Amino acid sequence: MTAAVALAGRYWRVGATGFSFALFGIGGLLLRVLVFPLLHLLVWRRERRVALAREIIRLVFRTYVEVMRALGVLRYETAGLDKLERGGLLILANHPTLIDTVFLMAFVRNADCIVKGALWNNPFTRGPVRAAGYISNSEGGEGLVGDCIASLERGNNLIVFPEGTRTPASGVITLKRGAANIAVRGARDITPVVIRCEPVTLGKGEKWWHVPPRRVRFTLAVGDDLPVAPFIADASDVIAARRLTQFLEQYFTGQASCWNRK
Repeated sequence: MTAAVALAGRYWRVGATGFSFALFGIGGLLLRVLVFPLLHLLVWRRERRVALAREIIRLVFRTYVEVMRALGVLRYETAGLDKLERGGLLILANHPTLIDTVFLMAFVRNADCIVKGALWNNPFTRGPVRAAGYISNSEGGEGLVGDCIASLERGNNLIVFPEGTRTPASGVITLKRGAANIAVRGARDITPVVIRCEPVTLGKGEKWWHVPPRRVRFTLAVGDDLPVAPFIADASDVIAARRLTQFLEQYFTGQASCWNRK
């Protein structure tokens, strides 16, 4: 590949990435002003309406991922997706890029998630997140943990990024205890998902136009369930959550390190 061809490809990906971001915003706005108001008029039962809203969002995100692939922004591979076809899963994933949530929710049916207050009130995102009945983090603390456990008990698949934000450029994975508290207090096993993006793009602090020199490759690998019972036995909730958080940090760091050596 000549330098001119490589440069042209990079410029194309900058434009295609910008188009993808614009498409995301426009799509969110259309869902808010057209699709979900119509859904609200046609479906009176809230439970049914929320379920349909989540399925619409899943299909929209799946289409969005395929559009980015077709534009040459990225390519992706998956492994173990069949493990996500159950209900009531507590899905924990690492968080290397801005679009991890989009990828996961594109492949998980009946997905629930924790939404930051900024997205809850954002004009482009508040329509979808409210229509889908996602969990706002504005309450925090015990109330948030209780809402998450209640969602799991209703059979939803709860997606949580225990880092709380994207992994820093250093690659050091540091987890908060919120996800462990949900697992411990809800006595819920964990379904881990390891996300890899190579070369790294859309990481913490990166601008969307800082595209890498070649097309990125996303990989989503769903691991076997991690039992929580060993951490709960003979320990208070606080100690159990602390131990589980330390274990999960080692788990996700180890998985990322294995991939980095490939």
